[in-house]
Amino acid sequence: MIQDPPGQARGIERLYLDFDSFFASAEQHFNSDLRGRPVGVVPLDALHTGCIAISREAKARGVKFNMPIVKAREIIPDMIFVVARHDVYVRLHKRILDVIETVVPVAHVRSIDEVVCTLLAAEGARGEDLALQLKAALAAAFSDVLTCSIGMAPTELLAKIAAEQHKPNGFKLIRANDLPQALATVDLGDLPGISKGMQARLEAAGVRDFTGLWALAPKQARAIWGSVEGERFWNGLHGYHAERPATKKSMFGHSRILPQDWRNPQKVSICARLLTQSAGRRVRRANVRATKLTLGFKAVKPRGGPSPRADEGAWTWEGSFAPARDDHTFLGALGTGLAEAERRLAFTPKSVSVMIHGLIDEAEIVTDLFSMSPSDNGGSSETADRAKWEKVSDLMDGLRAKLGPQALSMGPQAEVPGGYVGAKIAFGRIPDEEDFSGPPVADAATHFATF
Repeated sequence: MIQDPPGQARGIERLYLDFDSFFASAEQHFNSDLRGRPVGVVPLDALHTGCIAISREAKARGVKFNMPIVKAREIIPDMIFVVARHDVYVRLHKRILDVIETVVPVAHVRSIDEVVCTLLAAEGARGEDLALQLKAALAAAFSDVLTCSIGMAPTELLAKIAAEQHKPNGFKLIRANDLPQALATVDLGDLPGISKGMQARLEAAGVRDFTGLWALAPKQARAIWGSVEGERFWNGLHGYHAERPATKKSMFGHSRILPQDWRNPQKVSICARLLTQSAGRRVRRANVRATKLTLGFKAVKPRGGPSPRADEGAWTWEGSFAPARDDHTFLGALGTGLAEAERRLAFTPKSVSVMIHGLIDEAEIVTDLFSMSPSDNGGSSETADRAKWEKVSDLMDGLRAKLGPQALSMGPQAEVPGGYVGAKIAFGRIPDEEDFSGPPVADAATHFATF
């Protein structure tokens, strides 16, 4: 809970660096034939999918994020589509951090393409010169197509707003005495942290522009947000450092949109098993145990017809078990959920998700004495069985790390089209190297879509 506002910034103390169209720019960086051309990055080699990244050339001609390929081709008939290569982007991200560190230390990594740097007074005073030095270092290490936009300001929130005001390849510095005039024309919906739902709340409270937002008191912001996040936003906007509290992981989950030929019970089951095993490996790496598994499906929207109702468009099942960290337990729970889905699911699934949650640190586990029966090994047979399967899971993790992800699996080997099951880059999450299956993809080996 926030008591007094944290320390007020005394000058330009934060730098926010945000790469432009990162996945698409990365593909243009690795393949010079793509430079200057409209490029879309897609999750899999299938016609009925959408763009998860688009190059600046495609944006300039009207293609939008997540636009279906068919629609993008109507706008740009000769647009090039490249299948995403998440492990390549993660390796590039790590090299980028090393280059940034040669100029200024990285304080926080906010996503695969966004970092925050804390500036000393002398660094903040350099302003645009420091930004140009960063851009030059990145261009020299990589190429001039891998551009970024940089914002500098008293706080992280203001620096992020500044970076987003001048994209692509821009720079903006906001000083405390520039406010609120410097942002008076910014639309509320363009501010980070203000979603459509939050904008509706603000409008209901009579806040319709930046000037009105600026005029709020901290407690008013808290009331509108409905949480302490409103005060944190107010602090960041008004020049007070509002550091994010450390978050504790509450779940490990993965989801996957299914290709057309994978929307049948057998292949849905295969995909769900792969997602479960990937999440299970993350549970073990975090040194925690889980007590719940949730299986979920979303429906296919009928072509030319209305979207399914809420009760028709999604289905979830949750199972509980004793604190566990082994794939045998997780897959057993999944099997129960899949059997229930087979009996009750009334639609064709478009996507499947698996979430392993109810996490407990090893140190927090208290054995349920009533579930134990004496045995030669000093514990219950159930406990001994679980320990055996934990050893199996640990052994498999070790062999996969040593011999490669395809060395062995619990159940039949399979690969969902598009790959990267459980290892896709998501907002705020950068996969570990251990998350990727298959041999590393060569940086230069661009995978063009075939449609």
